[in-house]
Amino acid sequence: MDEQELENWRKAGQIAKEVSDYAKTLIQEGMSLLKIADLIELKISELGGKPAFPVNLSINEIAAHYSPFSNDPSITEGLIKIDLGVEYNGCLSDTAFTVDLTAEKEYSELIKATELALEEALKKIKPGVSVSDIGKAIEEKIKEYGFRPVKNLSGHEMKKWNLHAGLTIPNYNSKVSSKLREGMILAIEPFATSGKGMVKDGMPSGIYRMISKKAVNNEDTKKIIDHIEKNYSTLPFTSRWLVDIFGDNVVSHLNMLERLGMIHQFAQLREISDQPVAQAEHTIFITSDGCEILTN
Repeated sequence: MDEQELENWRKAGQIAKEVSDYAKTLIQEGMSLLKIADLIELKISELGGKPAFPVNLSINEIAAHYSPFSNDPSITEGLIKIDLGVEYNGCLSDTAFTVDLTAEKEYSELIKATELALEEALKKIKPGVSVSDIGKAIEEKIKEYGFRPVKNLSGHEMKKWNLHAGLTIPNYNSKVSSKLREGMILAIEPFATSGKGMVKDGMPSGIYRMISKKAVNNEDTKKIIDHIEKNYSTLPFTSRWLVDIFGDNVVSHLNMLERLGMIHQFAQLREISDQPVAQAEHTIFITSDGCEILTN
């Protein structure tokens, strides 16, 4: 990676950090999720980036992949995870934090366990360390607080225009021997829960990704495909963005594209015992002797 590309990765991380700090001042109980998503995504644009994926605002037992739909009436409550990403010249960042909106702050220890697990993982990062060693550090810290890591959610390597590229970083001791290498860009993201520590597919999310291209005859559908390719490329997008441009009827076109296998819709991810989940995440660059945290 040359210095200019690294600067682009750093810029994506810096924007995400600024937006994350802004979002932390924004979140209050009873707020519209739609308003929060719009404000966060607007802030990304104002700072010179683009959303790398629709902002996720997942509440309580929903661990990931909840982004508000167009006209979504949902409001903040309980335990909310704010997961946001930035694209800058094809380079990406991914960061997340969790807020306890309960009056009694009943989830403070769960959040603390998750944040400290992330800290422990970052201390371990350097070339030659196995991914299972990172997962072990995360698992041990979460269990120290009496919780469980979510085993089927993980961190991930990132490359230009590709959020999930190559290496997977487990949140438990997976016994996998794959090793970290200098120059990698990784998202480290512990998830902790008071439940059983697994997620299952829930409701459709309205979050999609283009996976193949086929010929279609409908002119309106062609315009939607062209817009997706031009503006999102291989990155996830939400029906909400397209409704704002093409109107409510765009959903029927997306349904058709999904049936044709041209786009994939992600499911909301729900903890299998319906217990709350907390998340913390940073994007890092692996250096010769450790790591540079790009989103901090």
